[in-house]
Formats: sequence, structure tokens, C-alpha cells
Amino acid sequence: MLNPVTPDLLAQLRGALSGAAFRDDPAPYLTEPRGRWQGQGVVVAPGSTDEVAAAIRLCAKARVGVVPYGGGTGLVGGQIMTDGPVPLILSLERMNRVRDIYPTENVLIAEAGAILADVQRAARGIDRLFPLSLASEGSARIGGLLATNAGGVNVLRYGNARAQCLGLEVVLADGSVWHGLSRLRKDNTGYDLRDLMIGSEGTLGIITAAALKLMPQPASVSAALLAVPNPAAALDLLALGSDRLGEGISAFELIHRQGLDFMTETGLGVRAPLDPLPDWMVLIELGLSQGMSADAALEGLFGAALEAGLVSDGVIAQSEAQRQAFWHIRETIPAANRRLGAVSSHDISLPLSAVPGFIADAPAVIAGVGAFRINCFGHLGDGNLHYNVFPLPGRSRADEDDKRDAVKRAVHDLVHSLGGSVSAEHGIGRLKTGDMARYGDPVKLAMMRAVKTALDPSGILNPGAVLPAI
Repeated sequence: MLNPVTPDLLAQLRGALSGAAFRDDPAPYLTEPRGRWQGQGVVVAPGSTDEVAAAIRLCAKARVGVVPYGGGTGLVGGQIMTDGPVPLILSLERMNRVRDIYPTENVLIAEAGAILADVQRAARGIDRLFPLSLASEGSARIGGLLATNAGGVNVLRYGNARAQCLGLEVVLADGSVWHGLSRLRKDNTGYDLRDLMIGSEGTLGIITAAALKLMPQPASVSAALLAVPNPAAALDLLALGSDRLGEGISAFELIHRQGLDFMTETGLGVRAPLDPLPDWMVLIELGLSQGMSADAALEGLFGAALEAGLVSDGVIAQSEAQRQAFWHIRETIPAANRRLGAVSSHDISLPLSAVPGFIADAPAVIAGVGAFRINCFGHLGDGNLHYNVFPLPGRSRADEDDKRDAVKRAVHDLVHSLGGSVSAEHGIGRLKTGDMARYGDPVKLAMMRAVKTALDPSGILNPGAVLPAI
């Protein structure tokens, strides 16, 4: 049984941490981006790993829950604790330094509170690339991105956050510090504790710093927005592009017309340079090495795809500004979604060959619950779709809230039946613990509980997240 933060614990924390660590107004830390939950907690923002360790030791002794907080951009409630004993919210925002850069090793050491865009900028400063990229990169922080094993638009080429990390510094549930900031590419000395911590959402330890892998900057970059007849053709286009260009494809995004229509409906004024506007589009980006032309490669791919009947129209970026404009279309889709308010949003992944069938079958499954609009888009290159269900014109999210659980169940049941995952890149948090119980393999859940019990026997780290209650 956990206890709430007490005045006595707060006094001990004030004695152990600097005055700059304390936040008088917890309100900014108690909401999440979709506005569905309101949290609770007392907020501290340690300025060093030693201060994090000191805070955890005091909470462990008092049996007080600790909710780690990064940039607050998570969409599954991992950073929000709505009920139970009042926890300590531990923000990493002050631990935001890039500690070291090793250009010859292609390694950068960043603290957990470093904002992703700042890490990308530091890499560019030495003519390198940190390829993790997603819509919230201006506010998302490295610790949270690793804790949720974030994905984004470049997973096809560079992998999830896990693939871009070499080592970690982590404060454990008893306040001890694992100094695992290894820069080694090969290290077979036992269990891979780095990968255990990545994706654990702060339930096994608090990430305080990370050794991140950097990549060469592509010498030639270009993008194209292509009209495809259907998702099956988009998948065939991906195969054709992979055959011709290998790992030169950095991103391959599937976009449905509904996303563009939503931008018009919500007054965002973003238009695609295709006329007529097709039902389905693909945004593809290439990054090629010295001596290769991304523009020429896209032109060749477009010609081959046109001949094969996989595309009917397309625009290849003629400038960096136009390439950015293509990405602005993709990145504005979530903004339009938020303005409308989804009845139920789904971050799902499927085996690539199952994607077209899912997209074809899901509307009928949802129609069994009610009448809705669907905006399907996402990272087709790695099988990750954002499949979001919206009210009809004239109705609001609140009008359909009684159907939300049924919509979610219908979508997730179909995904599970096709061998997919109900959490592709956003994590489990507190939103999807019921899904873990419904769809999770019992042996896997037992293994996860055993690890949690071993590393956090009192259950103080992010209580209620990831693992369903027994």
C-alpha cells in the first residue's frame, strides 16, 4: 500500500534538493494533451542525477509513488495519475544538458530532460543527424521518448528510439544509480538492461541520461507526394521503392483524403498540391549518399510506379521549402484531429501484408457501433497506423462518448485478430492497461510482473502504469 506525499516528506525533500527544484503551481503537470484526464501530485524538478536519487530514496522510505514527467506529450496517460494516494511528480525539465559529443564515434550524451529538437540541433552542429523525428519534437524530452520507445516518421530507416540508444544512466527504485552510459556498439556482458529500461515507461527506473547514436547527414534529400489508388497499391509502391533504393527511403507515410478535408473544415488552410485530390496519398522521403541524386531517384521511381499502375499523379519537391511544405501537410493532420475531437484514437501496428485488409474491413466493424467518420494515416513503412474515429458533422465528441469504449474494442479486436498490436509507438500508460489484460500473452504478463517485483518491490515507480491490476 502506498502513502500520499505528506508535509514531513516535503520538508525532507526541501532539505535534500535545491530551492530551484520546487514548483508551487502543479497545474501545468496535471493535464494531458487530449484533455481527458486531470491528475494530482506534488511536483519537484531535480537538477542532477544525485538529486533524482535523493528524491527517490526519500520516497522509497516513505512508500510514496513517483510519477516521472518529461515533456508531457504522451497520449496514453503515462504521466498522469488521476487517483490513489497523492504521488510525487518528478519532472526532468531542469536536466536538459547535452553533456558530451564524440564526433568520431557518432555519439552524443544527453540528459533526460533535453528536448528532442535541441538534440537534433546539437547533432547538426557537428554535421551529424539524430534521426528520431516526430510532431512533438519541439517539446518532447529524451527521457520520455526512450521510456516509451517512441517511433515517429523515420522508423523505416533508423528504427524506434531503442535502436538509437547505446547506453543509459538510470535511478532505480531504491535510489541507487545504474551508471550504464556505455558508448560501446558491442557488449555481451549479460542481460541487456538498457533495452529493459527503454519502453518501461518509468515503471522500472527513472532514466536520467542517455548515450545516443548519431548518423551521417544524407548528402541529397528530397520528397514526393504521390497519388495512389488504394493502400494495397501504396504497399506495392513501398516494395518497388525498397527494391530500387534500399535503405535510401527515410520515410513512407500513408495519408487519406479525410485528413485534408478535416484541415479545411477546421480552418487550418493547408492544401495538397494534387488536383483532383485523391482518396489516398503517399509522402515518401529519400536521403542518399554523396554522388547520388534524390530528385533523380524519385523521378525514376515515379516513372516505374506510373508504368506499373501504382500511382496516378504526383509532385516531387523542387526546393527545400516545398519539401517542408509536404511535411507540413502530414504534421498538420493531428492538429486538425484535435480541433475536431476524436471519439476514439488508435495507435496500432499490423504485419505489412495485413494493412490493406484491415483498412478495408474496419469501417464495417465500426459501423456496427454507430455512424462515424474515419481518418486513417500513419507510418506505412513500418506498419503503424493512426486510425482515428470522429463524430459526423453536426455532432461532437461528447455526443458520442457513450460509444467510445465499444469503438475502441471493435478496432482493437480486429487488430488483434490480424496479429497486430494495439500500441505501436505511444506506449501503454494508464489508458491501455485494460488492453494489456485483454490481449496480452499471460506468460509475458507474468514475466513482466516478475521483473517489476524484482526491481520495484514496493511499487513506487509510476504506479498504475503499463501493468494491469490483478
